[in-house]
Amino acid sequence: MKPRFLFVAVTGALAVNFAWATSGTADRVYTADQNSNTVSVINPSTNTLLGQIKLGNQRPDVLSPLYKGEINVHGLGFSPDHKTLVAISNGSNSVTFIDTATNQVKGKTYIGRSPHEGFFTADGREVWVVVRGENYISVIDPTTYKETGRIETTPGPGMVLFHPNGKLAFVVSSFNPVVDVIDVQSRRIVRQIKVVSPFSPFLQFTPDFKEIWMTHKDVGKVTRIDTATLEVKGVFDTGMITNHIGFAKTATGTLAYVTIGGENAVKVYTLDDTPKLVTTIPVGALPHGVWGSDDGSRMYIGLENGDAVDVIDTASNKVTARVPVGQAPQALVYVSNAAPQGDGTANLAPRGNSDPINIALKPASGDAKGFVVARNLGVIDSLEVSLFKLKPQTVYSVYVSGQKTPVASFKTNAMGMANGTAIGPLREVSNSLSGKDASPSKITVMEGDAAADSGKAVLVGAS
Repeated sequence: MKPRFLFVAVTGALAVNFAWATSGTADRVYTADQNSNTVSVINPSTNTLLGQIKLGNQRPDVLSPLYKGEINVHGLGFSPDHKTLVAISNGSNSVTFIDTATNQVKGKTYIGRSPHEGFFTADGREVWVVVRGENYISVIDPTTYKETGRIETTPGPGMVLFHPNGKLAFVVSSFNPVVDVIDVQSRRIVRQIKVVSPFSPFLQFTPDFKEIWMTHKDVGKVTRIDTATLEVKGVFDTGMITNHIGFAKTATGTLAYVTIGGENAVKVYTLDDTPKLVTTIPVGALPHGVWGSDDGSRMYIGLENGDAVDVIDTASNKVTARVPVGQAPQALVYVSNAAPQGDGTANLAPRGNSDPINIALKPASGDAKGFVVARNLGVIDSLEVSLFKLKPQTVYSVYVSGQKTPVASFKTNAMGMANGTAIGPLREVSNSLSGKDASPSKITVMEGDAAADSGKAVLVGAS
């Protein structure tokens, strides 16, 4: 019988908030783990995983019509007093409020289609959550957990951040090349800033709040916006799958750390009028979220395909530790003084996932690119495939050694890109990828529905 698989489109993003203070043993690093539907909790003083806050079951348990947990735990934000963490689940349209001292869920709000990121206002009285699947921001009371209003935006808002003076909010879009500037008091758009691409999932203030830096994941660029003039100050190239940005005050000055998913690297830039590349730091598979310790000594990097967090020492700009977390971490935040008493392990579950297997795909000819990550889901497995620089609007099939039928077939978009997840009885596939099968060619990508043939393949990969 031909195996059947579920095909799921996947995108990613991050949410953060701001606090520049002194780091300590009460600090915590949190990741939003999209595939396992957990929030992982790290003690940054020891760089160890304390456990996970379980908000739902890992895929594919979420497919049951009786499933009640959260789906695609994706975004994170926290209150100005650091006592409340918010986790946004874009698959179940929810905002979960978590007590940082006890790791306990204290409230939940269900809002519009596919919310993406959420932040507290500067005064802590409201939470604004962008509803990316529609065209508005949902305003939530963090004491009653009720939606109190909606603010219309450009369709597909991707992220919102507030200037600390409380007057302006900045909203990037995931579908339109524009930044909305909102007057917080009137809740009206007062300015729209044109940018270079329609997919901007992330923005971040510089530590002095004089600029906003925003990423363009689709074209591998960063845009800088002057917060006084509300004008674009500059745009520079960074690399394929430019995800997110974090800033660190170091002995050599303030530096920007940019996660480049397509290169498995973090690139470090100066904040000069023309940013200079200081260094490129190799990290684990598909770096995504990034956030620094409040003292600027460390940067924490979420590895979307590595199910882990890499820790970078900013003095040496080298990875000094790797901490295992949940599956496919997206958002990452550093919250100082989150657990001022006790060991902070209350209401945490142990890590419930094993490490993934990553395979780089190389072109048989041409400049196509791709990568594959295989994860065990208990009785079944998943195979997540990402392809780039192929023919647009063209079907491609993915084969694994020993499989006569493709484990997945999908069509590229107008930019020649495609990604998705095959879920099914892939234990033999996982064994092959882990090296138990000695076959030299493990993954083969063919154009159309052609049978697997390494001599005619578009992309090939081996463990």
